[in-house]
Amino acid sequence: MARRGTPEINAGSMADIAFLLLIFFLVTTTMDVDSGITRRLPPPVETPEDIKIKERNVLNVLVNKNDRLLVDGKPGDLRTLKDVAKRFITPVYPDDPNHPETEVINIPLLGDVYVSKGVISLKNDRGTSYDMYIKVQNELARAFNELRDELSRRRFGVGYSALTDEDQIKAINEAVPMRISEAEPENIGGN
Repeated sequence: MARRGTPEINAGSMADIAFLLLIFFLVTTTMDVDSGITRRLPPPVETPEDIKIKERNVLNVLVNKNDRLLVDGKPGDLRTLKDVAKRFITPVYPDDPNHPETEVINIPLLGDVYVSKGVISLKNDRGTSYDMYIKVQNELARAFNELRDELSRRRFGVGYSALTDEDQIKAINEAVPMRISEAEPENIGGN
């Protein structure tokens, strides 16, 4: 009786399947990308000094551990935060005690410009979610960017983001300075 050899499994197509699976996972897998805030921090101060700011020049924004907003002591809404901040930092002339003080500054390329002395003070609770923190930062940055964009269109005919001349960008930044003061997170609490 003749002996038959053990049949072999054809593994040639297994390599093709493995290669196709590798390609599938390479194409469909997403990589986590760190997100953050693009903001240039001021240089460190060696001898901090107490700066006195009048109460009318400060817009207090608090975020508690439940991600709820308190804007100048009143419950706030993330959807209206940009408008509230924009209204606050828009310079009002003549001097109105219900708005932050303004000063006239002579800026090259712009001439005499009214600049608000308003500062937005942001304080978060340690329990504030990162998502809410980023959303609040984005809304505050949008308020400043919209004011800069409006001024740029009035003076130079193009939006702020379309400016390429460094002197024009510097002039707009001086006219609408981004004044956001951020305190260390604390246990503010909240319900």
